[in-house]
Amino acid sequence: MDLVIQSSNLPTGAVDAFKVACVARRVMRRVNAARLIDVQNDAETRKAAMALGKYWKCDWALVEPRMALTDFQVLAMDMDSTLITIETLDEVAALAGKGREVAAITEAAMRGEIADYKASLRMRVALLEGADAALLPQVYDEKLQLSPGAERLVAACRAAGLYVLLTTGGFDFFARRLQSRLQLDAIRGNQPVVANGRLTGEVTGPDGGEIIDADGKAQALRDACARKGCATAKAIAIGDGANDLKMLGLAGLSVAFHAKPVVQTQTIQVLDFSPLDGVLEWFAAER
Repeated sequence: MDLVIQSSNLPTGAVDAFKVACVARRVMRRVNAARLIDVQNDAETRKAAMALGKYWKCDWALVEPRMALTDFQVLAMDMDSTLITIETLDEVAALAGKGREVAAITEAAMRGEIADYKASLRMRVALLEGADAALLPQVYDEKLQLSPGAERLVAACRAAGLYVLLTTGGFDFFARRLQSRLQLDAIRGNQPVVANGRLTGEVTGPDGGEIIDADGKAQALRDACARKGCATAKAIAIGDGANDLKMLGLAGLSVAFHAKPVVQTQTIQVLDFSPLDGVLEWFAAER
């Protein structure tokens, strides 16, 4: 196996420490990452990597030496706090004067403390009844930022022929704009009900159907894979919250990105200190 270590600023001392502790044959160094060649995939190596990762505040991942991006055919991503840095519904609520109440429900839902995501979404949206619908574009224009590395990750996956899906339990208002901005292949999200320029406090799923929750995200991944004619094992899925777990569980490569603890324990790889395009470091380069 190879061991990839990375962070937003990976010091040489960290690379040297990992090389010695994990008994790597050699090291391929990049700007903020390093690939340690031919390490053992055993409990001792994992224990050393975990301890050093915590000490140096860097991510580590044991990967197959020849794993390539082109081994996969679909990239599925969550939106809020994954592709983008904010929770869009929380930001809309803040402008509507309901920020604290909505954010508390969001946090509980993402930690997995509210089992019924649909109920949690309805509770949050209900608090926005009467809010000006113009708050949605205001949040997009003034608050929304892509996560560092997002554009590079999407561009690399598109160049490698992957079908790129954005699926969210949030509002498709934002997902549609991100689709146009990043040239994503598909989106799946929920729709706030608007009447006379105001939010009614109601929400529906796509085209008035079922609200997108954990099951809806998993189905979106299945649909994307069906469109590509591949098994879900050929998908990469990235998320941060409890409602991403079913989608992540279907993917051949699941990634917890700056995620809640409940998500980190149930994914193949974790990125805590690296940008979103850190995913690309796991794929084979010239040796």
